[in-house]
Amino acid sequence: SATAPAAAPAPAPAPVATWALDWSDEFDGGTLDHTKWVEETGPKWFNNELQYYSSRPENLRVSGGNLVIEARKEAFGGREYTSARIKSQGLKERQYGKYEARIKIPRGQGIWPAFWLLGANCGAVAWPECGEIDIMENIGKEPNIVHATVHGPGYSGDNGFGSPSKLASGGYADDYHVYALEWEPQEMRFYRDGILYHTVKPALVKGTWVFEHPFYVILNLAVGGDWPGNPDAGTVFPQQMLVDYVRVYKRTN
Repeated sequence: SATAPAAAPAPAPAPVATWALDWSDEFDGGTLDHTKWVEETGPKWFNNELQYYSSRPENLRVSGGNLVIEARKEAFGGREYTSARIKSQGLKERQYGKYEARIKIPRGQGIWPAFWLLGANCGAVAWPECGEIDIMENIGKEPNIVHATVHGPGYSGDNGFGSPSKLASGGYADDYHVYALEWEPQEMRFYRDGILYHTVKPALVKGTWVFEHPFYVILNLAVGGDWPGNPDAGTVFPQQMLVDYVRVYKRTN
């Protein structure tokens, strides 16, 4: 009987990035892991924000499998609001990798949660020369939008190079979502729930590329400021940013 002609060999697929876990915090204990995080405290002068960052359990705790960052309306340290901010500076600093966090953000006018990276050389060179990579930011007046943005010399502050990711329905504060960055030499890719929505390369930024050196992770919840505006009568306090995990992977192929 006749034999069917042999099928042509399929073209080899492009190599897919594979990632191995490098470090993580699942926030399953009862206290903040100080081998990975340091609290940043005090009144912050950035962006005309209103909060005093404290390390008190009222503002920062590990509970129920989550990191809880709680913004409160209360007089403290000369400010009218308190919240918290933690960073991996000096403890976990990496160049490149996949950075991922599962977060349930808070809600309300004037509320500003963020998951981001800052250049580890920020003590030696000024911002934005050190570089900033914002994996997730939300401002309360935009309940269904998160932003991914990079900042560097020539594209910082209001001129950062960013893109929004909009939910088809509902708001981000309604549930947990996974926010991720894949950072490789000369390229960054930003995802929300596995959906790629922003890609950054040197040719796309309107200035100097400053992303080929180690960065550290920051998680914070700001209140007020130039971008979100201040809380109003409709903003309910306290508000909580719940972080289920932070996972950092390295490329294996």
